[in-house]
Amino acid sequence: MMTVTDNIRCRRLKTGAIWLLCLSLFVSCKKEAAKVTEEEIGEEWIDSRSHIYEYGIRTDSLDRTDFVVKNGDSPSAIFTRLGFTAKMTDNLCRASAEVLDPRKLRTGMTYTTLTAQDSLAAIQYIVFAKSSTGFSVIDITGDSIKAYEYNKAVRLKRQYMEGEITSSLWNIVKRNGADPLLALKISDILAWQVDFFDVKEGDSFRVIYDVAYIDDTTELKISSVEGLVFVHQGREFTAIPFMQDSILDYFDAQGNGLRKAFLKAPLDFSRITSRFSNARFHPILKRYRAHHGVDYAAPVGTPVKAIGDGTVIAKGFDSNGGGNYIKIKHNAVYTTTYMHLSGFGKEIHNGAHVKQGAVIGYVGSTGLSTGPHLDFRVHKNGQPTDPLKMESPPSEPVKPELRDSFEIVKRNVFAEMDSLKSAPYDQPLSYHE
Repeated sequence: MMTVTDNIRCRRLKTGAIWLLCLSLFVSCKKEAAKVTEEEIGEEWIDSRSHIYEYGIRTDSLDRTDFVVKNGDSPSAIFTRLGFTAKMTDNLCRASAEVLDPRKLRTGMTYTTLTAQDSLAAIQYIVFAKSSTGFSVIDITGDSIKAYEYNKAVRLKRQYMEGEITSSLWNIVKRNGADPLLALKISDILAWQVDFFDVKEGDSFRVIYDVAYIDDTTELKISSVEGLVFVHQGREFTAIPFMQDSILDYFDAQGNGLRKAFLKAPLDFSRITSRFSNARFHPILKRYRAHHGVDYAAPVGTPVKAIGDGTVIAKGFDSNGGGNYIKIKHNAVYTTTYMHLSGFGKEIHNGAHVKQGAVIGYVGSTGLSTGPHLDFRVHKNGQPTDPLKMESPPSEPVKPELRDSFEIVKRNVFAEMDSLKSAPYDQPLSYHE
């Protein structure tokens, strides 16, 4: 016979067993629920990762066909060729009028149709590429036609390069795997400090710059130079980008502006074949006479730039040997002359105002010339002066009230350049939206 104490102990054991069973079932159910939830989340995540989007449209469930705009094409001609009825073609033209200007359609432009993956294969979208990043999208999926502009996101990748000149800046940039136009940007920034026709073997440079990409993979262009050090014949030239008076400009390490009144040379990347001289042997006339200019050999058609702001005071043909020429008055002191041109730039005429760097003509071989070249001359106060020895005053330096801000920017540029010094040239080093 069980005592009261035995009955209490038995009830406690039963109660404990029941609680253990419930706890076991609860944990088991929770684990199973967690397992199901993880599986469901995993399936949804994998499913979302498998989708492909273009132009803001899910395209992995659509068939894509690419076309090229033909000579004389208009939107209506294209829509008709795609198989739309006359009424639908009219509706498409009306709906897309604000985003698809017929006057801006050009031969060779591309457009794309996205069609349903079924037996009808009906066109759902028509996408016109207006540029590498801009598109006009026509949506035919709803009860009414919608048309809108879509722009691909552009990201900037910060990159770094350093190199020593062995032949030319252009070649070393290209050999390091970058767009050779980086060389032009470098030469433009330091055009007032360095004569890039006279770079020497052993000159060197370090540069950080931003490259614009779409889809994180397709390179568009070099966006900007964000810091530059160029060593030329033992002298170090620095370029620090800094915003002053709402204008982004480049300054040296002391805060002096890099822009000067004149460019160092009137054309890009050529070679000097004849220098300023009071007694040069003329190859055609076969006698010695003064050559008060610098000859730059370059292919016919090479753009010739104005070395500074000014007004065209003469344009025409020099029958004394200069051939096609342009003369520009820059101020009360300086005038420049460009000779042997094959042609003139747009809107170049007597009295025309030109900006520094504007294309005013093209290299040729007109007049007394043994081959295509530019004869470039400078007069100071009416007297010929050697263009290669001409000095120009600097532009406005960093203002005193902005000096502290400039010093912070300068330190950051040098610190970033030093931190990236050993990185590979083709490695994206940071991102900026």
